Amino acid sequence: MMQSITIVTTVIIAYLLGSIPTALIVSRRIKNLDIRSIGDGNMGAHNTFHEIGPKFGVLVAVIDFAKGALPVFLACFLGLKLSWQFLIAISAILGHDFPLFAKFRGGQGTATSVGTMLVLFPLPTLIGLIVYGLSFLIINNSNIGSGIGGGTIALLLGFSQQWLLLGYAVIVFLFIPVKLLLDRPRRKEIV
Repeated sequence: MMQSITIVTTVIIAYLLGSIPTALIVSRRIKNLDIRSIGDGNMGAHNTFHEIGPKFGVLVAVIDFAKGALPVFLACFLGLKLSWQFLIAISAILGHDFPLFAKFRGGQGTATSVGTMLVLFPLPTLIGLIVYGLSFLIINNSNIGSGIGGGTIALLLGFSQQWLLLGYAVIVFLFIPVKLLLDRPRRKEIV
């Protein structure tokens, strides 16, 4: 009974933490604008970087990253099984993508997803982040860099035969373009 309460509480905490609309808060504070109505319309670090400024984009990325990492770290600290850690991680991502505090109109969840991965499988994620950074520096395209970094994470998990972790990574990575498709009608209004 006590573990069930712990799991439910941690899932709720993860969703609420994920629901903090970092990019929206920053865009309103700095430019008095809704980040979802400018640039590419995404409520995330990439759009903030381009529309509000690089230092604010980095700030949003770090906070969004922490929104994913902290709940999973809490689940690990509480000794919850891997399956519950996955559920808590997904709850944080869903909070970012469909935030309670922003009328359920959130971002794509890339930074939050990577935050969950850093706790669940640190070494492949760190290597993937390094590959992303190098790719971004070379080609100056965040989306392609993200794909290369994410592919690196998936390859490393596959090579090490960590099938459950690979399954989690694939599902989470596939949800990013699905969320983009879900947001397409709203984003077309901006362009």
